[in-house]
Amino acid sequence: MEIIRSQKKNETTSTNLSLYRSAPVLEVRLDDFELYAIDRLRVLKGISDGLSRGKKPDEMEKLVNELWRSNMRHLDASQITNKDIISHFVLRLVYCRTEELRKWFLSMETTLFRYRFRIESPESQRVLMAEFQLPYKALSHVEYEGVKDKLVQVSRSIGQTSTVDTLFFKVPFQEVPELVANRRVFLLKGNAYVAMNQVASIVVSHFRSNLSKALVLTNRKWTSTIREQEKGRLTPIVEALSSSYLGPDYSQSREIADISLKDIDQLANSSFPLCMRHLFNRLREDHHLKHGGRMQLGLFLKGVGLRLEDALAFWRAEFSQKVGSERFEKEYAYTVRHNYGKEGKRTDYTPYSCQKIISFTPSVGDHHGCPYRHFSEDNLRAALSTMGIGGRAMDDVMDKVRNHHYQLACTLTFEAIHSSSCDTGINHPNQYFSQSRKLLSPKDQLST
Repeated sequence: MEIIRSQKKNETTSTNLSLYRSAPVLEVRLDDFELYAIDRLRVLKGISDGLSRGKKPDEMEKLVNELWRSNMRHLDASQITNKDIISHFVLRLVYCRTEELRKWFLSMETTLFRYRFRIESPESQRVLMAEFQLPYKALSHVEYEGVKDKLVQVSRSIGQTSTVDTLFFKVPFQEVPELVANRRVFLLKGNAYVAMNQVASIVVSHFRSNLSKALVLTNRKWTSTIREQEKGRLTPIVEALSSSYLGPDYSQSREIADISLKDIDQLANSSFPLCMRHLFNRLREDHHLKHGGRMQLGLFLKGVGLRLEDALAFWRAEFSQKVGSERFEKEYAYTVRHNYGKEGKRTDYTPYSCQKIISFTPSVGDHHGCPYRHFSEDNLRAALSTMGIGGRAMDDVMDKVRNHHYQLACTLTFEAIHSSSCDTGINHPNQYFSQSRKLLSPKDQLST
């Protein structure tokens, strides 16, 4: 790429930002393959949450920098770049598999690239532009003099300065729609005059285009060869990563004391998220839940501290009213003990995360799953009203639901009920309960 009216590029100029043009030829331990991908996934999901919450560009820039610093570190500083590149290509494999996954990954990686590009030095940015082999030429001195006044005028209108040393590129206007829409460039004869400090729009557009094509090609390779070849090694990891829960392990209660049966109704009313509150209420009303509901509610109760003896007493008291004590012991008690690791393989089963609950597709008569996803609008409004949600808070929650941001809708519900922000977002029903108790316990003690 030819650059005129600028100093000659320093051959030693380098950048830590990769364009991910080709997969690295590196040996990667299987553990690192997964751990690197999980760390990058934390970054991308943090970006997704920030965008969903409507954070402003300066807030997003700060968020992206914090996410990158906290998650993409490495004990060996020389391996940070390798971790960056490896994690990108692992997640490219993970998210190439469906159109929905590709769309999400493309959007989040593009956003990540945009903010990382912006903090690069002008010299590094020019290196990256050269790597893309973009066909645009910087304005010559003669060309610049011909439109100088217009360029200065546009720069002033957007609160920037333009001097004879400012580098401008002449670009077909359709390639920078964001800058054109926000009136941040001078247009003449179908071209937009883009200042060096605005080239992120050009580079990001090409990055997105290249990544989009690469994801389609990766999908073809995955379906034709990789999935079958790696079915005993990488395929299980790849298929699990897109739905991975990245938060704390709630297989056992770790932050709060065990709950007792005498307090369970009060706790359900004050600190259960909507999904668990709905299951609890249906159980109290119908004295029965189908398997999906029993698993979802039972593992949640285990995670909040209900001991096995109390869990058996709780389920027995409800089910016996519908099926009788003898049938409960024969058909249902085993499952309760199994969830606590006392039967079968004796596995210590983990409560379901929001992501898993959202993925459920309940049938008629089922009550498990995520109400924000599966309830009709009228039913959801009625359920939220019983929790004390109304007015602007109700409108905000419903807006997130319509845009399929179900976890953010739950987060907004939590914030409205508790009059407290939840910057981390709600990612797990047991996290909702734990944070609720932290906020409400001091108040409960004062009221007694």
